Amino acid sequence: MSHDNNHTPTPQSKTALITGITGQDGSYLAEFLLQKGYTVHGIIRRASTFNTSRIDHIYQDPHEAGARLFLHYGDLTDTAHLGRLIAEIRPHEIYHLSAQSHVRVSFDMPVYTGDVTGLGAVRLLETIRTLDYQPRFYQASSSEIFGNSGTPRQDENTPLAPRSPYGCAKAYAYWSTVTYRQSYGLFAVNGILFNHESPRRGETFVSRKITRAVARIEAGLQDKLFLGNLDARRDWGYAKEYVEAMWLMLQQETPGDYVIATGEAHSVRDFLDEAFSYVGLDWREFVEQDPRYFRPAEIDELVGDPAKAERVLGWRAQTGFRELVRLMVDADRELLEKERSGYAGSPVPR
Repeated sequence: MSHDNNHTPTPQSKTALITGITGQDGSYLAEFLLQKGYTVHGIIRRASTFNTSRIDHIYQDPHEAGARLFLHYGDLTDTAHLGRLIAEIRPHEIYHLSAQSHVRVSFDMPVYTGDVTGLGAVRLLETIRTLDYQPRFYQASSSEIFGNSGTPRQDENTPLAPRSPYGCAKAYAYWSTVTYRQSYGLFAVNGILFNHESPRRGETFVSRKITRAVARIEAGLQDKLFLGNLDARRDWGYAKEYVEAMWLMLQQETPGDYVIATGEAHSVRDFLDEAFSYVGLDWREFVEQDPRYFRPAEIDELVGDPAKAERVLGWRAQTGFRELVRLMVDADRELLEKERSGYAGSPVPR
């Protein structure tokens, strides 16, 4: 895959830069912005193996006339290179989605998580502050910043009480975004997204771990699924819908922070019930708990109050919990079928 800076934007088109473009949210956002007519630039990490499967279906050779998607190697720990990229690309909008985003892993790698997830945002904010123009900045915040807040539902005014290195790093990035907005007048916003899933979710996250296992167990290829805390309750939404909320935040007249959620909570047990029963199986016959997947400090329940997003952005979640689980199970069954038939390419992303 070639990566090139040279491009000719279409007249009146906006340019966006996405960090984390190869992730679940980044791939959906890139699709969304391309459909809106944007020229899209994405930062990807250098690796010896291809890590672009989620965006392969929208990738264009930068040498082709009319290409509007361009990829650049970069790293959130390299401030100088990030600054050069932004100065060259001159994006109208920057969507900062990249992070070490696995909560359990953050307990094992707290320093790295703080550097990338926390300081990475500040490196971008500080770069924007020194530019000769001001792009709009979106910071991917997380419901994990709330921890066990003691409130039945969390909104934009809920006190932060993170309970993981990931949550702490996201809280630092959150407050840094607010500080740069208030101190320097940057158009910088926080999207406080609650759990959002899809067929593109990484396979180490509990939702995708479950739906992938359901497909394999149904096919007789797997006997057991090992999970951690089954009682944790989360607000599960569809990632494909959540990226529109990100875009809407940067189209407002004034910058602000928004909770993006469905407003409903379901437990991991509920997810198991829905996923296994959909294919006629009882999850209790296949699931075992493994202490290694428990977090040192757990959050019992997170459920968002998206009233501000509905009122100001006109955004509301459309896909319900049952529909989300089933579309993920269907996607993993389809993926498994392609794998078993020797299909060499990537599955069509949903």
